[in-house]
Amino acid sequence: MTNRRWLLPEAIEDVLPRDATRIEALRRSLLDEFARHGYEFVIPPLLEYVESLLTGSGHDLDLRTFKLVDQLSGRSMGVRADITPQVARIDAHLLNRKGVTRLCYSGSVLHTLPAGFNATREPLQIGAELYGHAGLEADIEVIRLLAAVLGLCNITASRFDLGHVGVFRALTKQAGLAAEAEEELFGALQGKDVPTVRELVVDVADPVRSALLALPELYGDRGVLDQAEQVLPALPAIAAALSELRRLAEAFADLPLSFDLADLRGYHYHSGVVFAAYCAGSPGAVALGGRYDDFGRAYGRARPATGFSMDLRELVRLPPDGERLGAILAPWPEDDALHAEALRLRAKGEHVVLALPGHNGTWREAGCDRMLVRSGNNWIIESLKEE
Repeated sequence: MTNRRWLLPEAIEDVLPRDATRIEALRRSLLDEFARHGYEFVIPPLLEYVESLLTGSGHDLDLRTFKLVDQLSGRSMGVRADITPQVARIDAHLLNRKGVTRLCYSGSVLHTLPAGFNATREPLQIGAELYGHAGLEADIEVIRLLAAVLGLCNITASRFDLGHVGVFRALTKQAGLAAEAEEELFGALQGKDVPTVRELVVDVADPVRSALLALPELYGDRGVLDQAEQVLPALPAIAAALSELRRLAEAFADLPLSFDLADLRGYHYHSGVVFAAYCAGSPGAVALGGRYDDFGRAYGRARPATGFSMDLRELVRLPPDGERLGAILAPWPEDDALHAEALRLRAKGEHVVLALPGHNGTWREAGCDRMLVRSGNNWIIESLKEE
C-alpha cells in the first residue's frame, strides 16, 4: 500500500520557502503601513464559542465555519472563518472606547469549502477596521488606505467597484417582501440572474418592481449614478446612498472606479458603502470591504464601523507590476572585502546568499538569479548563468 502520510486535505497546502518569505515580508510591510496610519494591531483567538463567532454575521459565514465540541465545557466551538467579527467584538466589548478606534490584524482563517476554483481553504487574512465614526470620511480613509497598501504589494488595481446595500434594503422594504423572498432575491441579484429576479418580483408593484429589475444593469462607470437617479424611485434612503457614492466618486477621481448597485456581498451584515478591488491576473477581488454599522450591538455596544481585508496567500501569487528580483549569490571563499560588500547590499534590502563549496548548479533552487563578481577592486552584479 502506498504511503500517503504526506498528503494534505484537499485545498489545504504548505507554503514553500519562496512564497513563505514573500508572504512574511508583505505581512510586515502592510502591518507597518497600518501602524503609520494609526491602526493598532490585535491578535484574536483561532477558536471561539460558536454563538460569539457567528453572532450577526449571517448564514453564509455559518456554512463556512468548522465546528467542534469543547472537551472542557461541552459547548460548541468554531474555527474562525473570518477575523472581522472578532475584531468588532474586541472593539465593542474589550476596548470599550468612546472615540474613534483603528485596529488591524493578520492571521489564518479556515473555510469548510474553498471560495472558488483553485482557492485555498486556509486564507491568510490581513485587514484594517475603523470604528466610531459614522460619516463618509471613515469610508474615504479606508479606501485610500487600501489603495496605498496595494501599492506596497506592487499591484495596480484595474478597478475599484463601489456599491451600496442601502439601495437594495430600501427597495425590499418598500416592496414589503417576506424574509425568505428577500433572501431568494438577494441570491438572484448576486448572480445577476435576471430571469429569476423577474419571477421573484412578479407580484411587486411599480415603480419598485421596475427598479429591482434594473439593478443588475446598473453597473459601469460614474455615469451609472446618473442612470440610477433616473430609474430608481425617489426614496430618501436611495437618495442618501447615491449621494454617498457621488461623494466617493469626487474623492477618488484619480482611481479607476466602477459602480455596481447589485453587488450585495456581505449583505447580511453590511449597512452602507461596499467596495472591492480587482487587478490583472486575478479572477476575483483581491480585497473586499465596506461599512457594517451596529455589528457590535450583538456584543453589547453598537458602533459605526468600516474596513477591508485581503488574503496574503493570493496577493503573493499575483504578477507584480515591476520585475521582482531574487537573491544575489556571493562567491566562495569569503574574505573581508566580500563580507563588507555583502553587508552593504543587505543594508540596502538585498538578499545575499553565500555560495558554499560543492553545490554548483543548485543556487536557483535557493532563489538566486544574480551573482556578485569581483572586477579589479570593485564588485559588480551579473545575471546568474545556467550551470
